Amino acid sequence: MGLIKIFSGTEILAQSLQEKIEAIGVTTVIRINNQANVIPSIQTDKAVELFIQEVDFGKANPIIEEFRLRI
Repeated sequence: MGLIKIFSGTEILAQSLQEKIEAIGVTTVIRINNQANVIPSIQTDKAVELFIQEVDFGKANPIIEEFRLRI
């Protein structure tokens, strides 16, 4: 069993989705890919990725789809 990426975007949106998924009992992992600290000229809007366990995808998928339709 591994982690699967369910979202890539801004930190605010990632935290919003994270709260919704954790409310149904699914653990999430958030990774912040802020390369601006390493190379100041790089700016990216997709600095945050949200992951869940593969086995939890079926449970979380309705929340993920509803979230994607709203953004």
